[in-house]
Amino acid sequence: MLVITRREAEEIVIGDPKNPIGVVRIASIKGDRVRVALEFPRDVPVHRREVAQDIVDRGDRPGSDDTDIAGRIG
Repeated sequence: MLVITRREAEEIVIGDPKNPIGVVRIASIKGDRVRVALEFPRDVPVHRREVAQDIVDRGDRPGSDDTDIAGRIG
């Protein structure tokens, strides 16, 4: 596991810096809450851990339904 320290508005580039897969940005920090903004192509499913585990437990395949990305972000 890689652990990176970032401040509000700082970013992490995922993949090749010339053509990244996506970007993770620290949107805001308020008290013990951190808002993270994820910028990835629509065909990359993004889920919270508990949602991902639910998908695994049910045997679903990520992206197998017809919902748009907003419906897939958990």
